[in-house]
Amino acid sequence: MTLSQDMCTSEATASLLQAEETFLACLARIDALILKPLLQAEPHDQKGKDNFKLLVLLNDRFQALWNFTEENYRILKQKCSTSESFCIQDFYAVWKGDLFLSLYIQYFVTFANYVVVQGFEHATKSKSEAWKHHKTVLKQFLTDFTTEASMSLALYAVLHKPIRDHVEQYVLLLTKLNEAFKEGPEKDLVTSAVKEYVKLGSFISQVLDEACFTKALWKSLGYKFTEMLCVPERRLLEDSRNLPISASTNRSDRILLFDDVLVLIQGNSFQSFDLKLVWVDKNCREKSAAGVYVLRIITPEETFFLSAKDPQMKAVWQWKLNQAIRQALNGKRDFPLWGKTGEGTEPPSRRFFTYVFRLEGKFKSATYEGEWHWGKPHGKGTLKWRDGRNHVGDFKDGLEHGFGICLVPRQSEDRYDCYKCHWHEGKMRGYGICEYGNEMVYKGYFKDNLRQGFGILENPSADHPFKYTGQWENDKKNGYGVWDDKDRGERYIGTWLDDHKHGQGIVVTQSGVCYQRTFHAGKMVGSGILLLEDDSVYEGNFMEDLKFVGKGKLSFANGFILEGTFTNKSGQGLQTQGILNTSNEQLDDRITKAQLGLEDFPVEKRWKGIYDQFLEFIHSGCKEETEESFTGFHIQTSKELRKSQEYLFCQRGTEDVSWKMEDILEELVQHQELESLHCYLDKALKSSLHPLGKLLKALMIAFQATYSGIGANRHLLTMAQEEVKYYAKKIWEFYQGLLHLALEQKGQLPTKSVDGETNDQKACSIVLPLILPCFYPELFMLYMLYHEREDDLYCQGIVDLSLFPDLKLLEFLDVQKHLWPLKDLTLTTNQRRSLIKDKCFLSATECLQKLITTVDPREKLVILQKTYEEIESTVSRVAEKDYKLPMDDLLPLLMYVVSRAKIQHLGAEIHLIRDLMDPTNQGGLYDFLLTALESCYEHIQRMRLHQRENCHGTHSP
Repeated sequence: MTLSQDMCTSEATASLLQAEETFLACLARIDALILKPLLQAEPHDQKGKDNFKLLVLLNDRFQALWNFTEENYRILKQKCSTSESFCIQDFYAVWKGDLFLSLYIQYFVTFANYVVVQGFEHATKSKSEAWKHHKTVLKQFLTDFTTEASMSLALYAVLHKPIRDHVEQYVLLLTKLNEAFKEGPEKDLVTSAVKEYVKLGSFISQVLDEACFTKALWKSLGYKFTEMLCVPERRLLEDSRNLPISASTNRSDRILLFDDVLVLIQGNSFQSFDLKLVWVDKNCREKSAAGVYVLRIITPEETFFLSAKDPQMKAVWQWKLNQAIRQALNGKRDFPLWGKTGEGTEPPSRRFFTYVFRLEGKFKSATYEGEWHWGKPHGKGTLKWRDGRNHVGDFKDGLEHGFGICLVPRQSEDRYDCYKCHWHEGKMRGYGICEYGNEMVYKGYFKDNLRQGFGILENPSADHPFKYTGQWENDKKNGYGVWDDKDRGERYIGTWLDDHKHGQGIVVTQSGVCYQRTFHAGKMVGSGILLLEDDSVYEGNFMEDLKFVGKGKLSFANGFILEGTFTNKSGQGLQTQGILNTSNEQLDDRITKAQLGLEDFPVEKRWKGIYDQFLEFIHSGCKEETEESFTGFHIQTSKELRKSQEYLFCQRGTEDVSWKMEDILEELVQHQELESLHCYLDKALKSSLHPLGKLLKALMIAFQATYSGIGANRHLLTMAQEEVKYYAKKIWEFYQGLLHLALEQKGQLPTKSVDGETNDQKACSIVLPLILPCFYPELFMLYMLYHEREDDLYCQGIVDLSLFPDLKLLEFLDVQKHLWPLKDLTLTTNQRRSLIKDKCFLSATECLQKLITTVDPREKLVILQKTYEEIESTVSRVAEKDYKLPMDDLLPLLMYVVSRAKIQHLGAEIHLIRDLMDPTNQGGLYDFLLTALESCYEHIQRMRLHQRENCHGTHSP
């Protein structure tokens, strides 16, 4: 710093010290002669008490300002006495400018609040002895004090003018100091401080002007308005009497803009609107009349217009309204009060606020806390009604829209119905979960607040537990569905109408009995077919307790048929009049293996509710924001749901792969080649987030609801088997729909199949192997039950054959001796070749045993082919040349391998492969080998049956 700079700095410091010393003396006099006497005269009326609290706060602000100024003076004086050089840090007014500014702002805001409530007027009207003494002191302090009427003005002047003048002194002194500095950081710091103190001066002027403007308003308005609207912190920003503007016809005769509310006064009444929820539409096209310029004002429940006679008037009101709204949203005024102009000053259209609805309507008396957009709830929010209802979720244009959780109290119960659902324009629509207060749970689809489409209703409580899985319409069970009555131990599979069993239905009982009947309004009508556990079949009329009545035919398992009229009398058992036919030696296969529901429940009419939702999703363009509504919840939604039920379509949890719809459609196009497509579908179907994965999980739930537990009845096998095939077909159709949409969005056309395969063939060859593991446990159980008798007979035959040593068995099966693999037998000196067991064709046997390790019919056929190749390889080694087995040689050898493999449910395995194999394999090598395996299976059964009939037993080893 140069010598001249030091001299200027010293002069500025000396001037500042003198100014601070004078100011501190003034503050001490104000404190002693004004504030302390005023604080001694505490009033007793409520208005006076409220004003007194403000005076106490004003005194606190005054003391804080005084203390900090005193500290600044002390430090500066100490520096003068110990050093001749100064730095910026020595000037608190600069170095701690923010704190200085904050103290002045707090003081003048509190001072203005006291002015607004006419605090000085109330103080000077006090008749206490303390005030009489104070008036004498005040006369000594204020030289211009003349009359009683100017007492309040004198107090007003003495408590702000010295402080305001001192701010101006700061500006002059800092400006002088600034001139002493050359360019550099210190000069920049002082320059900035000067600007801030200039702004402070402007701020003080505006604060005092607003306070006086507002005080004048309260004096002019009636007591009623003042009592309800007057708040110390509230400031009048504009009055339509000063800046003319009018509201919609007959709406108001005066408009007041405050810093927190907009008030419309009409006669003796008024309306106020919180500025945080006021939007000003400057692009309003409303035409009130020629030469009128209109602003549209939007609030949560009302919209009205402000009309000005010239564009300038409209512009000023628009600017003031927007500035006031912006400052109200920020929670603080500008510095200075109207300091921010130009770009970026318009308030945001999206806001977060709490509001209580008061007008008639759906939300009357409800409190909404959340996001708003142009006067309407829009985004995330919470609605709470006084009766206990509340809704947390997404809103759009003032209505519930998107995902939401709604609690509805049950009348006269301390319980709630909890809806976790998707909403559309204020009503439940799409997938949701409802946990009712009576412990029942519904998981499924809604429309217009009613259960509609596919859904599951379950009552898990101990009293009358049940579960319904199926179609709903208008909040009632309608269409195809499955009902589990756990009390009765029964399952109903069939059609419904208005919550009643209606139309064709199958009932399966825990005891294994099942029947098919026609129902009308929940009651059985007409005749039906009853299948008993012992394979007896009754065709005719029967009661709910399964007692035969009227005409009917009872076919026994031994082939006898009793046809006639049946009655049941109490204590006398079943009675009949009719004919017993004993000519049949065996029960007709058609009756023994009766399959129910095939004609009455066409597979394409089952579970339409599931398919319809996914189809609608594709038709809607697979918009990501609607995906959950159509296909069920996924991982990104609501943490609250994780604590609730298991979910209908997905297991929530983290997945490595992100399945966004735009990514899904993009990836679909890239995986159209067969091998690539297979991998993609496998990954998609295993995901709980991919639409195809969700569809598969929904179908799994429907399948298990029908065929697991009580539903594991052999008479439902064909229903189940054709259902799984149809699932594959529908999943392939939905994949095709997604692919078509993806290509369409890219402006491409779907490629035509070049191999001539139909959609059904592709569904069977591509999709069925991928989804079969999901249904295999229930499906294979049905196959085992259906073929239980044949498998038992086959197993007994296997037990008999297992008693033979290898060579005896080969001989017994008429395998030609030159094909016996004797060279493979490694014997010790104590062993005889004729006693060796389980050594021949060992590799083929072990290969065939792998048949039960996979669920895929295609893989099972590959295992069968490898078994054939192992047999042929062993024979070629024995013959020491390539040997192609003719059928006459193959069957005995294959029967030997089958007998040694000892596959327990071979009949079930064979028929599952036959029913679900790829149609393109029919007539080829796989078909030939499967036919050969069937022949072996049937031959082993016939051998055992023949032994039974002739009562000769088996050959001895």
